Amino acid sequence: MVMEINHESALPLHTQVYTLLKEMIALPEYSSGKLLPNEIEIAKRLGISRNTVRHATNKLVYEGLLIRKKGIGTKVSQSNNVTTRLDSWHSFTQEMNQKHIPFKTYEINVTWIKPDEAISKFFGISSEREVLCMERLRGLESGPIVYFISYFHPRVGLTGKEDFSKPLYKMLEEEFATVVTTSREEISAKLADETLAEKLKIKTGSPVLKRKRYVLDPGGRPVEFNIGYYNAEHFTYSIEIKRGKNKNT
Repeated sequence: MVMEINHESALPLHTQVYTLLKEMIALPEYSSGKLLPNEIEIAKRLGISRNTVRHATNKLVYEGLLIRKKGIGTKVSQSNNVTTRLDSWHSFTQEMNQKHIPFKTYEINVTWIKPDEAISKFFGISSEREVLCMERLRGLESGPIVYFISYFHPRVGLTGKEDFSKPLYKMLEEEFATVVTTSREEISAKLADETLAEKLKIKTGSPVLKRKRYVLDPGGRPVEFNIGYYNAEHFTYSIEIKRGKNKNT
């Protein structure tokens, strides 16, 4: 395969590299497990910066098409899993689209608030510095199933006037050059109080799945602090755990 891009094109370089890499990973040799050339090599061959290559590969990693292994390299992901898992995550919109499940957004509310201790500590900012808070109530035609509350680091640059009906992480990448690659999750159970019961159209005291999500960019910097409350009757997390090499444990 000839690796080249058009430096005279109006199409952004990172977009051209993204397309080139997608064509490359579709080749039998790479889909069979061969490591891709490293970013420095690709940058030299194309006559561009390493950061431009990194931007394109980050997007492919985010989309689940590539995986990176420190000290080894980058190769095509062999996972075709589209279930909601703790080792493979997407925005709610992407999850539903992948499963071909029609969904709707019942509410979107955006406000500026002063963060509490947990949020300011995660973001590493003063509790006096306001952050954007977005609340979204989403679900199926039959009714809402999840209530999200998201807080965003001021570094991202959100104004509150964005179209939050779009897939969130795609919008952050395309409009704010913010790529998210890592999510740390905390899962717990609770009983719905009156507010949650009203939001999710369930009875007070019904079981609710609470998920905290700490979202980071490729440099490990915080991007989003998210809390999701799920109607436990309509949502399940799937976890796959492989046994280690030590068979005696």
